[in-house]
Amino acid sequence: MPLKLYKIDASPPVRAVLMTTEILKLNIELQELNIFNGENYTPEYLEKNPLHCVPLLEDGDFILSDSHAIITYLVSKYGADKRATLYPNELSVRAVIDSRMYFDTSILFPNIRGIVKAILVQGIKELSPQQVEDVNAAYDVLDKYLQKTKFVAGDHLTVADVSCVASISSLAAIVPVDDKYEKLKAWFSSLQEQEWYQKGNLTGLALFEGFVKSKLN
Repeated sequence: MPLKLYKIDASPPVRAVLMTTEILKLNIELQELNIFNGENYTPEYLEKNPLHCVPLLEDGDFILSDSHAIITYLVSKYGADKRATLYPNELSVRAVIDSRMYFDTSILFPNIRGIVKAILVQGIKELSPQQVEDVNAAYDVLDKYLQKTKFVAGDHLTVADVSCVASISSLAAIVPVDDKYEKLKAWFSSLQEQEWYQKGNLTGLALFEGFVKSKLN
């Protein structure tokens, strides 16, 4: 039974999974979920995922939600020779990778979610100074991480980079990365050149950016 991913291309967490599948060259069935028609609230979907969110992975009878859990699972199970660099077994190295993914899930992505919610629920037409400040504060932290290492969790690409760049590319579509974040801009530029980034991220990013810009002045 092939891997199956329930997705919405515009979603940053979904794009993190799609980029990971591109890196690993996985054959995966993609199932678009129409949230505007409530497909994420059907009894069948809620049985699989009570959080009614995407991405959701099916690997046979095994079902898993949350992009961070999914990408580490895919690399651990299907990574083969790439596993040693993308998500190594060494505990201290893996702990740093995990910490950067927690940074994504606790700081980077909540900024995106908060802005999108304000657009949809409150109907805002421009970001507040506080929203812009919060995004720049997140940029500042990631820039500091990157002053120590070439990638966010070390000197080679890991799943933490994939997770973070999905969010950073989305935030940058709303609040451009200032030139003062030199290391962050260099890291972001280098990942944008990668084939897995272009194949797994650009289509959904364009949808996300188009939506945001259509709502904001």
